[in-house]
Amino acid sequence: MHPQLHHFVRQFAAVVVATLVPVVLTTFVSLPLNLGGHPGELRAAVPGEVRHMT
Repeated sequence: MHPQLHHFVRQFAAVVVATLVPVVLTTFVSLPLNLGGHPGELRAAVPGEVRHMT
C-alpha cells in the first residue's frame, strides 16, 4: 500500500471512530433513562402511568 494512502486510511478511520464513540455512548446512556430500564428487562406495569415518547 502506498504510504500516503496508508496515512489517509488511518486518519479517516480515526475520525470515524472519534465521531461514532460519543454517539454510541450517548445512545446507550439515554435509552435506558427514557425507557425507565434497559431494553429487554421486565418492568412492573404501574396502573395509571401512561407515557408517550413524543
